[in-house]
Amino acid sequence: MLEHSHEYWMEQAFSEAEKAYEKGEVPIGAVVVFENRVIGRGHNLTETLQDPTAHAEMLAITAAADYLGSRRLLDTRLYVTLEPCPMCAGAIVLARIPLLVYGASDPKAGACGTLYNIVQDKRLNHRAEVISGIMETKCALILTDFFRKLRETN
Repeated sequence: MLEHSHEYWMEQAFSEAEKAYEKGEVPIGAVVVFENRVIGRGHNLTETLQDPTAHAEMLAITAAADYLGSRRLLDTRLYVTLEPCPMCAGAIVLARIPLLVYGASDPKAGACGTLYNIVQDKRLNHRAEVISGIMETKCALILTDFFRKLRETN
């Protein structure tokens, strides 16, 4: 079976970010890939659900765990348009996701190399490989545009 590129899967995550944008949510999207197919997808729904844990990664991880019938997402990859926050980084560790691929770094809350590096902390019982900067400009621009428009309306 032909293995798709990181860019291919990041496009899938970006499509989720666009759904969030259309709903007035911070445009972040995520997909979990297993055996060359998406088994979990999510986009931010914190405002819609009034749930501070409804981040794209959390929703995608929950969907993937449901699909696999396991809290351990071994042999999966998580693609997300923005570097995960501490909560999401903790979920990545707890889910035992071996590979995290993200687009743009998050200088305000990034917990996978920018402010913290929870997913590679040797004190924890699991560490994820991290690949950053995939479609970085595109992933950053949708966020910049979203917040610019938000400031203009307020």
